[in-house]
Amino acid sequence: MIAFHSLGLGVGTQNSKGKWLEVYFPSPVLDPSENLVNAIRDVLDYGSGNATIPLTHKQAKALCESLRDADEKDQAAIAGAMSNGEKPLVLVLIEQDARPLSVPEAYLKLHLISHRLAKPHSLDLDGLFGVLPNVAWTSKGAIDLEELPQRQFEARLKGKTLSVDCVDKFPKMTDYVVPGGVRIADSARVRLGAYLGEGTTIMHEGFVNFNAGTEGPSMVEGRISAGVFVGAGSDLGGGCSTMGTLSGGGNIIISVGKECLIGANAGIGIPLGDRCTVEAGLYITAGTRVVLLDDERKPVGAAKARDLAGKDDLLFRRNSTTGAVECLTNRSAIALNEALHVYN
Repeated sequence: MIAFHSLGLGVGTQNSKGKWLEVYFPSPVLDPSENLVNAIRDVLDYGSGNATIPLTHKQAKALCESLRDADEKDQAAIAGAMSNGEKPLVLVLIEQDARPLSVPEAYLKLHLISHRLAKPHSLDLDGLFGVLPNVAWTSKGAIDLEELPQRQFEARLKGKTLSVDCVDKFPKMTDYVVPGGVRIADSARVRLGAYLGEGTTIMHEGFVNFNAGTEGPSMVEGRISAGVFVGAGSDLGGGCSTMGTLSGGGNIIISVGKECLIGANAGIGIPLGDRCTVEAGLYITAGTRVVLLDDERKPVGAAKARDLAGKDDLLFRRNSTTGAVECLTNRSAIALNEALHVYN
């Protein structure tokens, strides 16, 4: 049998026309067992290929029954099917990783990343924006924008207010996944599809987009744009930014190595290697002219910042007298405060 990529049993929200707005997967599975896939084939008459299958509660319970003697991992994958409810159930099967073609399939992939089952850039998310609908995220869940005025009117007739938190294609991560060992000061600033490694702290002004995140202990007070992955032990200072593929980075994948420091209000448009520091307020783009300094802090040449991409132990700073951007070896880089990386 060919290895199966992933699957998930979820409960979601549809609009009045039966179109999916969002799906919640409590226990998505990467690399599901042959036993689990075969049980699905037997109960649902599933053949092969990527599929989005709406389930009746009767079908879901039959699936649970077929896995009664399976191991705990397989049972957990479909345990939610035993609960009765009003919301529709859907089973998403991904045999081969390919661009998502349905809302449930897109949501399964975002869940896989936020559950730390897949790292950023490991899944095909091409065309994701075209698949996801723009949704009103409200105190009553996801609502189709065309149906929002009527829902607000109905709430007012009952003496209630329907609160609209935001209008977006992506919901906040913590309404779907809360990974262990992290601190998030403002949950609205972390989108579903973010990957937060254990020990990560997202402060009030920190932001993490989908298909992006942190490998491990990090203090984030700046912005991690879509596609950017930050190495363990790195800190992003207040107001700093990373240029993602959606904000001018093009096809260049911006990343931050291990034990780096990006100062307050600084920014990067190139990948950083390990143990690099960017001075507060300094924004480096690929075309930035950088003066290279030797160990005695004397100029030895110049280069474009793109030529220094991915190199370790560099300190980027701006000369306070000339205004020139300078780079020198950062062998004596400031040790990051370990206390910031302790999860309490």
